[in-house]
Amino acid sequence: MNKTLQRLQEIEKNGYQIDFGNIFNNAFENYKKIAFYAGLVLIIFIILFIVLVTGILITSVGAETLTGELSPEKLKLENLSDSKFLIISIISIITSSLLSPFQASFFKMALCGDRDEAFHVSDLFTYYKLPYASKIIISTLLISLISLAQAVLFTFIHFEFLGTVISYLISFITILTVPLIIFGDLNISDAIKYSIVVVSKQPVVILGLVVVSVIGGLVGIMGCCIGLFFTIPFVFSTNYAIYSGIVGIDVPEDIQ
Repeated sequence: MNKTLQRLQEIEKNGYQIDFGNIFNNAFENYKKIAFYAGLVLIIFIILFIVLVTGILITSVGAETLTGELSPEKLKLENLSDSKFLIISIISIITSSLLSPFQASFFKMALCGDRDEAFHVSDLFTYYKLPYASKIIISTLLISLISLAQAVLFTFIHFEFLGTVISYLISFITILTVPLIIFGDLNISDAIKYSIVVVSKQPVVILGLVVVSVIGGLVGIMGCCIGLFFTIPFVFSTNYAIYSGIVGIDVPEDIQ
């Protein structure tokens, strides 16, 4: 049996202990090792992504039409029709799902930092290989669609706040899904299931770590926003430290 799966079954049965201070210190030490490289990768990626998307949109609809559609007034939520909001949401979900293997590479970067190993540019595309790509993309798509569906439902019955809270809750309890896929080699259903199991055993401590990591990740806004690219990696380092501290790392040989 998969070692990770054995550990998860033990956690499901007996629970586990986690120390906030140790996890935070491990996350911060890991972050210091990857911050600069990860920040540069994010900056280059965002620039290329914006240029590519803008070029496609200008070619498709024209610069004048695009400028009009992207005006601040038209992009206000209250000015968006239900159909347009739904279309934008679905496009965003599909895009984020297709990019999720790239985002997963930051966990690989955290692993390399933890082991003091070199991280190469080619490693950014490690998880676009099968079977990781399909599992990561489908799991991200599934979780996002469930979150969107309930949000739309609660919006329809005028309980938007509850829908927002549940969306955050879904994101929180599935936070370990991708690490369980790439490090534990779990299938989609097991990864989602055991992410929920692990988080539910120590929700207060894990929530505290997540909140601190998000606050730390947003500190870069004070640096003319450019610093944000160099602080966001702290979120990945924290998630990695949480997973490593609870489940342990058992990396499949094909991605070592």
